[in-house]
Amino acid sequence: MADTQQDIDFTIMYATHRAFRRDLRRLTAAVGAGHAGAPQILAGWENFSHQLHNHHSVEDAALWPQVEARIQGRPGDLELMAAMEEEHAELGPRLDAVDTALRSRADDLPARVQDLYEVMDHHFAHEENAALPLIQEVLTRAEWQKFGLANARNLGVRGVAVYVPWVIDGASAQERREFLGAFPPPVRVANTVLWQRAYHKKGLWKV
Repeated sequence: MADTQQDIDFTIMYATHRAFRRDLRRLTAAVGAGHAGAPQILAGWENFSHQLHNHHSVEDAALWPQVEARIQGRPGDLELMAAMEEEHAELGPRLDAVDTALRSRADDLPARVQDLYEVMDHHFAHEENAALPLIQEVLTRAEWQKFGLANARNLGVRGVAVYVPWVIDGASAQERREFLGAFPPPVRVANTVLWQRAYHKKGLWKV
């Protein structure tokens, strides 16, 4: 069991989930306004898809195996881990369906986006309400940080330079402080001096 004096900080995870939900709300609004084919909407969608694929592939490779190693002989918790992986698998076809409908301007695009949002939101709520408490119980902060480092390696320097300002795009001042405060000072400085400006030049979701 993890040391209760070394509680894991899930600020980055919650903020990332919030960013995914925000982007799909932006896509819903763009579709409703008839802007689904605009270049900046498509660019926003491409970034969303990339971020979601990275987020879940790193969880599958570097987070769930650590948890599973600690819960052998606990059938209920092993079922939860299996559910996390199954929910990830459910998202792939829905991402593809939205992508196809978005690029072909299909009539069922609103329904496809709504379906993706509902499945994704259900997964995030399940993870937040059940998987994160389990992680808090069985992993140490050092083990959690291994997952964070794996995420950074998977994104690469250029990817991190987009990920950080993307998460806080449109966030409240408090949410920005909490999220950026979870990173070491060099990351915060780089975001302020370089990354944020470059990200906003992309104009994602702007029409």
